[in-house]
Amino acid sequence: MNLTPHFTLEELTHSQDSVRLGIENTPSPEAIRNLERLAETLELVRSLLGDKPILISSGYRSPEINARVGGAPTSQHTKGLAVDFTCPAYGTPRLICGVINRSGINFDQLIFEGSWVHLSIAAAVDKPRGEVLSAVFKPGEPTRYLKGLA
Repeated sequence: MNLTPHFTLEELTHSQDSVRLGIENTPSPEAIRNLERLAETLELVRSLLGDKPILISSGYRSPEINARVGGAPTSQHTKGLAVDFTCPAYGTPRLICGVINRSGINFDQLIFEGSWVHLSIAAAVDKPRGEVLSAVFKPGEPTRYLKGLA
């Protein structure tokens, strides 16, 4: 099912962990509506990135899948409001974050996660925070998040 010209429900709900573990990853009707809004935002990002293909590594995650991958219990992925992606034909995740941050595209969170970009939108009834963070990974320690692009 196409949500927008370049993004499908299948790619925004595909989960290797779901397939490997045999866990259902079907979004609720509300999550599908959120994924439609998220896909519209991704269309803006794709245009911003010179219409280069966006490769989605994680979109919607059922609460069980989210727990299995170590996601926060309040993760916006479980509501269909967040996506992790790269766009190798455009550039590095750091470069992509900088471009999105300066673009005027409305987002709730934009996180430079090292080897991917995390982008979330606010629920329809909420005002987007426009929060920009950078993840810091150190072996044996929990991930820390710094404000801004590090």
